[in-house]
Amino acid sequence: MSAMTTADGLPPLRDVIERHGLAAKKSLGQNFLLDLNLTRKIARAAGDISKSTVVEIGPGPGGLTRALLIEGAKNVIAIERDDRCLAALDEIVARYPGRLRVHAGDALKTDWTELIAGAHPVTIAANLPYNIASVLLVDWLETEPWPPWFDRMVLMFQREVAERIIAAPRTKAYGRLSVLAQYRTEARIAINLPPEAFTPPPKVSSAVVDFRPIAEPEPRCRVSTLARVTAAAFGQRRKMLRSSLKQLTPMAELLLREGGIAPERRAEDLSVEEFARLAAIFDRGEWERT
Repeated sequence: MSAMTTADGLPPLRDVIERHGLAAKKSLGQNFLLDLNLTRKIARAAGDISKSTVVEIGPGPGGLTRALLIEGAKNVIAIERDDRCLAALDEIVARYPGRLRVHAGDALKTDWTELIAGAHPVTIAANLPYNIASVLLVDWLETEPWPPWFDRMVLMFQREVAERIIAAPRTKAYGRLSVLAQYRTEARIAINLPPEAFTPPPKVSSAVVDFRPIAEPEPRCRVSTLARVTAAAFGQRRKMLRSSLKQLTPMAELLLREGGIAPERRAEDLSVEEFARLAAIFDRGEWERT
């Protein structure tokens, strides 16, 4: 085993994984990033975190956790459901007294406002477990009230998911996730990563997406209604909207007419603004009485 230490005075991650027997579990969507130079690059993509509490999901053996602390995060709250990783994370806690808190639990069941009580500003930074990445993202995008409890998100996804998040209308990747993400945030791909950057290498490429919340998205609508409208529209994306939106209301044509949208158009043709306008009109309900 290597006797080397790294920039933070801790052993290389490969040694940590070997010592604690931390083979990545497919059932937990784990793919570990072991290159500290790479994890530091991801941490730097979050900007100046010297005054931020950083929430990390699925730290595993702590590659990104260590990078966030090296790059100056005021403190880090790491949520890990794999008990095997806790001993390795405890070593980082000892190296950075008072700056790292490990929360042993499931991110899908976490009360975020309780977890970060009193912390401001908050950045979410994570190499998300692939099997729950989209679910977590939608949960954060649908946060109420808005502006949300976080000031920025820097998140790793499969490249295909990242492309769906930033996709433009009239492209194959454009869909419900694109609309929700782009309505409430400015999202861009910050870093692309090949499969060989991970241990074990996944079968797909990955990408880090940088999200900056839009304080007051326009036009104003309930995001829960926007989610319903997009679910109906993209649930049958090949159909014209007058047909696909019948899942939302039997008076789909009236709704579309009120929104100034031709009933023959399809979901992939509508801009984020047009979807938000439909959601706002649907909530008002005035079109039903015209």
